[in-house]
Amino acid sequence: MVTFLIFLLLLVVCWPVAIIGLILYPIVWLILLPFRLAGIAVEGVLALVKALIFLPARVLGGSGRA
Repeated sequence: MVTFLIFLLLLVVCWPVAIIGLILYPIVWLILLPFRLAGIAVEGVLALVKALIFLPARVLGGSGRA
């Protein structure tokens, strides 16, 4: 809601910048989408590596707190 109000304020003060931002936002979102997907994949791989590293401690009866 606050973002929308800031956009409306920008629209009143400087409408060309607001219109350009409205047009460029989906384009920038599409450009950044592969990086977001890569970040999700890297986070999953790191979680898997962490689980494999802590597996012996869990098998031997560790406390489970990391």
